[in-house]
Parts: sequence; C-alpha cells; structure tokens
Amino acid sequence: MLFSFNMFPEKYYYLKVAQSSDLKDKKERIIYRLLEIFPAFLVWITLTVLVIFSWIAPFEVAIFIIAFDIYWFVKTLYLTLHLRSSYKKVRENMKTNWIKRLEDFPKNNYGHLIKDWRDIYHLVIFPVYKESYEVIKPSLDALLNEKFPHNNFIVVIATEARAGREAQEIAKKIEEEYKNKFGKFLIYSHPQDLEGDIPGKGSNIAFAGRQAQKIIDELKIPYENIIVSAFDVDTIIHHGYFACLTYNFLTAENPLRTSFQPVPFYINNIWEAPSFARVFAFSSTFWHMMQQERPEKMITFSSHSMSFRALVDVDFWQVNMVSEDSRIFWQCLFRYDGDYKIKPLYFPVNMDANVAETSRQTAINQYKQIRRWGFGAENIPYFLFGFLKNKIMPAIKKWRYGFFVIEGFHSWSTNALIMFVFGWLPLFLGGEEFNSSLIAYNLPRISRFIMILAMFGLITSAVLAINLLPPRPVKYGRGKYVWMILQWILLPVVIIVFGAMPGLEAQTRLAIGGKSRLGFWVTPKTRK
Repeated sequence: MLFSFNMFPEKYYYLKVAQSSDLKDKKERIIYRLLEIFPAFLVWITLTVLVIFSWIAPFEVAIFIIAFDIYWFVKTLYLTLHLRSSYKKVRENMKTNWIKRLEDFPKNNYGHLIKDWRDIYHLVIFPVYKESYEVIKPSLDALLNEKFPHNNFIVVIATEARAGREAQEIAKKIEEEYKNKFGKFLIYSHPQDLEGDIPGKGSNIAFAGRQAQKIIDELKIPYENIIVSAFDVDTIIHHGYFACLTYNFLTAENPLRTSFQPVPFYINNIWEAPSFARVFAFSSTFWHMMQQERPEKMITFSSHSMSFRALVDVDFWQVNMVSEDSRIFWQCLFRYDGDYKIKPLYFPVNMDANVAETSRQTAINQYKQIRRWGFGAENIPYFLFGFLKNKIMPAIKKWRYGFFVIEGFHSWSTNALIMFVFGWLPLFLGGEEFNSSLIAYNLPRISRFIMILAMFGLITSAVLAINLLPPRPVKYGRGKYVWMILQWILLPVVIIVFGAMPGLEAQTRLAIGGKSRLGFWVTPKTRK
C-alpha cells in the first residue's frame, strides 16, 4: 500500500517506508528495489567469485584465503580484548548501588530540564503472543524486586487478539495479580487486520504505546520525563537495572536523542537448552557484550530503552516490517538529521535461550529465529535510501554507518563459509599444477595453525560462559559443567548452520521480494 505521513514535514515522508512498493514515485521505487537486492548481490557475488577463481586462479585464491584467515585471527584477538573489557564493566555495574548514586548526584545538575531523578517515569511494554503464565510472571516479579519507586512504573502487557481466548485468559490472570503493584498496570489487545499492520512485535507495541500515550496525557506527565523500555516478554531485569538506566538517562549529553542498550544475556533457561543452542546463546551474548565497547557501531536490538519524547516524534515503531527493534534507531537518526546515538549501559537483562520440547524442534526454531534476525538486512535499503534523501546529515556519519552495517551483514553470511567451506575449494578445483605447488601443500597447514591459535578466543568464551551461568538446577549433576566447556567444539558447525545459512537465506529472500519476504515469526518460549 502507499503511505501518507501528514504528521511529518514533507522531507521525512520516507520514515515509514518498509519496501519499495510503498513509494509513490516510480524512480524512487526502482532505486529502493535495487537497494533491496544490493545486500544479497554482494554476498552471492563474493561466493561466486571464490568458486570461479578457485578454478581459474587457485594460487591467488589460496593467498586470499591465508590472508583472510590471518585477518580473522587478528579480529578474534581484538574482539576478545573488547569482550574481556566489557565483561569487567558489566560486573562492576552489577555491583554498583545505583539508587545511592542517584541520591548522591546533585539536583539541578543533570544538564537538562529534569531536576530530580524521582521525576522520571518508566513505561515498560511487554508484548505477549501465546506465552505461558510461567514465562510472563518472572519478568514482572523482577520489576517488583527493583528498588526504583514502583509508583513511577507504567507497565503495559500488550497482547494479540489473534492469539485467541487462552492468551486473553492468561492476561486477565496477570492483571488480577499485578494491577495494584505499580503506578499503572495496563492490558491492551492489539486488534487483528488493522490497516497497514503486519502481525508481529512492532505493530503490537506500537498499538500499545499509542494507547498508553492517552493515559500519560491524562496524568499530564511530560513526555521528556518518561523513558520507554520495549522488552521481549522473557526479559528478566537484573536488580538495579532501572536505577542504572535512569542515571545514564539523566547524565547523557542529550538524553532525548539517545537510545540506551543493555546486554542481552540468553541464560534464563540455559541449563535446559541443547548444546548447539547453548553455544549460540552464549555467542550472541558475547557479541552484544563486545558491541558495548563499540557504541559507534551499535544499533538498537531486542530489549532496549529510549525517551518517550523521541518515540512520539517518530510516531512509534513501524507496524509494517519485521525488525522494528533496529528500525526505531534509523527512524530517530533520520528524524533528527543524524543527531541521535546509542549509549551502552554495560548492564545485563536476562532472556531465554532457544528451547523447545525436542532438540529437533529447538534446531528448527533456532534457525527461524536467526533467519528473522538476518532479515534485519531490510534496514540496509531503508537507510541507504534515507542517506540519499537526507541532505542535512553529515556525510562522514552516512559513510561510517553504511560501511559498518553492510560489512556486518556481509560478514554474517560469508565469513564462516569462507573459513570452513570455500577455503578448501582451490584444493578441489585448482587442478594438478596447483595441487603439486608449495602453496597448496601449506594452505591447509597454515589454516589449521591459525585456527589452533584462535582457540584462545574459544577458551576465553568457555571461561566467561561458566561465570555467566545461573545456579545449576538440582536435577543436573556436576558433570554438566564439563560439557558446558566441551560444547565449544561445536562452534564451527553452529556458526555455519545457525549463522551463515539463515543470514544468507534472509538476504536472498529480501532480494527476491514479493511472497519470499519474511513476516514476523514469534519464537516460542518454553520453560520446562
């Protein structure tokens, strides 16, 4: 459908475009469509060139593979240092008494209009589909255990009408239990088939946010005094999270134009997860922990927080696309002509690893979840088109974000394949002359040696994984710790099957378009 955005100045009309067909102008549709093809084109041209040149120029490809392995090793060491630094800061922040820091901070010295931290309100939105009572309750109990004043919380349970009667019954049960424990406790049901909506988290929380805005207006709370946190329903905060968030908001250079990103720890049910799911859960945790050290490369992801003022300024989350968590950052970046950024909190929120009733179903769910994350590549045509339309944003910022994000999605789909699959092609396609050469003899040996050196990163990962584990359930013996370490030998398989392959599929679907585009797939939450 075609969109009209009357609430924005004309230059911001592209803020809620989801795909090329949303654009009215034919030339712009063509440009946007080419940009949708661009990510997959880069990936497939890379892999195709490697295959062809492994046959016609195996010596050059072998040199490239060796150089790539060295680059990957150096990058692994670099990221490992970031991981260790970030982990140390996270542990320090978890030990900090953030309420005391708020109380000790001089009033009227926050650098903007807020005079006292008690003037801050938290709008917390939990989108619910068909999750059980046992999944929802721990997230709300964690809020009750927070020392931040409960009267300053506006908690929203955002349900889906399409989830059926059982889901609504669970919502009523939750409401009866928690309705008098926060400043406001609200239940909203996102109607089916609203014009422009696609089923998913974005349309659900956007509807809930707009409904909550009416209550906020009745309470006459300034939008500038509200921090909104869009949490997945399995998000369990660590004690002190909202005090830490409030402190970072009040001390930020420009809090109304800043998103605040915690570190997702996928450990709620980690003991119950199959080994491959644990490896991926820890790998994702470590990646986001490393990203905290590189805020210039960060994009909002999953559970995050931001000013309600900014959220209203961009008319809430997009309702017509899959990756609303990262899209909200790009919406704000363009709405404020580049004057928007991410502030890392170095503070964790616990979330679920992928666990289903069987290992086979867990593997299927894991693949689908990563494929949905990979469809975040739909933001590449969005921001590239936005860069073309926005003439105010500094060019250096455009180039920096463009390179980091495009390189990240390209690496997601290619690096593991180059290292563990395509790197061997010269030996199979290079012919007799190449296979009798010195470089052919040394290629597998050099690659193997570099991989052994890279085990340093695996050792660091194994040690940190043990330190992050929640208390061991009684039903598991101490021997489980041994496999928690040995499981890391599965990493090469995991990053191919649950990394490169779903990432490649997602970008390919984006390029094909039409019915191949992905809708929002809700990851089932299972607690045993």
